[in-house]
Amino acid sequence: MAAEATDDAIAYFVEDLEYHGRSERTREAYERVLRRFEAFLESPRCPSEDALAPAEAGQRECMAWVHSLRDTHSRSTVATYASYLHRFYAYMMQVEAFESNPMVLVVEEMDETIEKDPQRREISLATMREFVGEIHHPLDRAVIVLLLKTGMRVGELCNLDLRDLTLDDKDLESAYSLGTRGQLSGRPDSIYVASDVDRGAVVNGEERHAANKRRRATVVPVDTELRLTLRRWLAIRPDAVSTAEPLFLSTRDDWGERLTPPMVRSLVTKHARSMGWYRSGGDAAENVTPHYFRHFFTTHLRDRTGDRGIVKYLRGDVADDIIDTYTHNWGDRVRELYLKNIYSLM
Repeated sequence: MAAEATDDAIAYFVEDLEYHGRSERTREAYERVLRRFEAFLESPRCPSEDALAPAEAGQRECMAWVHSLRDTHSRSTVATYASYLHRFYAYMMQVEAFESNPMVLVVEEMDETIEKDPQRREISLATMREFVGEIHHPLDRAVIVLLLKTGMRVGELCNLDLRDLTLDDKDLESAYSLGTRGQLSGRPDSIYVASDVDRGAVVNGEERHAANKRRRATVVPVDTELRLTLRRWLAIRPDAVSTAEPLFLSTRDDWGERLTPPMVRSLVTKHARSMGWYRSGGDAAENVTPHYFRHFFTTHLRDRTGDRGIVKYLRGDVADDIIDTYTHNWGDRVRELYLKNIYSLM
């Protein structure tokens, strides 16, 4: 096993992360950082005279790599990357593929710490409106407006099918089979976000590559702006490859395929860069990502309603008492408060 693990130690480690149930996004993050370290060991910046494999690196090489990050990355990002490398070596020792973990002393001597709750970039509502106003592609606009209006997670957005959406629009009703879920009966202009979708599970006849992390299923209202934005997208939506009829489909290389979390993150990154809101190597305090939109939604809707319960319900972060309060009467509680307080983006 040791020989197999050291042929490409990083690939071995990333594969084991999958076996341990780590998400695709987490595995991609580890591999990206570890491959950067691997490239460093083969570069002239490495203190060793010869190119090294990760199994051959020592404390000095690891320390030099961490130091090289400080010129272009924040303290918390440096600490995060160092922790990835530390965990990599610790695991490879545990499976007896490596003899030692050179990151132990490096981490002990580091001044950087990982920020558990970083102060995020603050974007005003007026500036966010300008950002949305510059997005003209119907798919890009629909994805970003939905994230901003609902606080939905990327995986949850990608898992939406046409059956999960109702729109009060006779033209669309005749063109698409919208809102066929029983949970949406009598609830116009709404989105149903399930909680029982696991990565690898077959749902509505299609294997899913992202999970819904909600504690409870949620019905989220669709306001006028989101309805018009989704209508514009549906007017040009290509035919779906999947019989599950995903709501969001790729209009690029994977034409007609369900949108995936990496596609959504790439889409958001492209538009964030155009505003100067994203820098390669930047951390959560600096970069605007899909998760930032969830933060934006939470902050602004909570401030407008003064009601943490409704925000928790809409985000899917709910307990039984909140469910009892906010689903007892749909029309008089969730929908009314949401439509009264949701901010305008256009």
